[in-house]
Amino acid sequence: MKDSLRVLLLSILLLTLFPPPVIAIWLFYHKPEFKGRVIDAESKEPIYGAVVVAVYYKTMMGVPRRYSDIIHFQEALTNKDGYFHIPPYTTLIQPLSWSNKVTFIIYKPGYGNFPEQQISPNGLTMKNEEIIFSRDVGSQGILEMWTKGENGIVLKEITAIFGIVELPKLSTKEERINAMIAGRPGILTTSEAPLYYKAINEERNRLGLPGEE
Repeated sequence: MKDSLRVLLLSILLLTLFPPPVIAIWLFYHKPEFKGRVIDAESKEPIYGAVVVAVYYKTMMGVPRRYSDIIHFQEALTNKDGYFHIPPYTTLIQPLSWSNKVTFIIYKPGYGNFPEQQISPNGLTMKNEEIIFSRDVGSQGILEMWTKGENGIVLKEITAIFGIVELPKLSTKEERINAMIAGRPGILTTSEAPLYYKAINEERNRLGLPGEE
């Protein structure tokens, strides 16, 4: 309800500031709030201070084919109970564009990262990352997930627990280096994700590696 009200108020504001012909050439992009809980895969204890990055995509019509583009980032830190919250995001996008998926990076020094090294949820498709963090944390539902079948990896509907992420604790230097570089968008920069890079550089300092700019 609150998200719908925000979109309505933004629409009224735009109609007030700009004549309808100008508004008509732009489209709304809206994503809901996202929330979850990050825990230690072995002890099930909450992980405090994990960085969560939401990466927002749109699709654009191009020649000869359409393509996806990142348009926004939001960051959050998990609290002492392991919970995080990312507020809704609404903006305008140009014609011949439409809303696409939101993907996530979750990183805490000393742990494996999400979306590549978590213990659970396992087998998520990219589109289901958005779904699993948009429901009540701890609730259950059916999602399509990659699972092992008789003929290899198959896409199958299984019961998923929404919002709960279990990260494995790492022990070796090689594992911790791999956790820093896996699953990161190539254009993610320090200005776009300062909390993420602060955690990365703190970990690199612990491991005796130079910091990233």
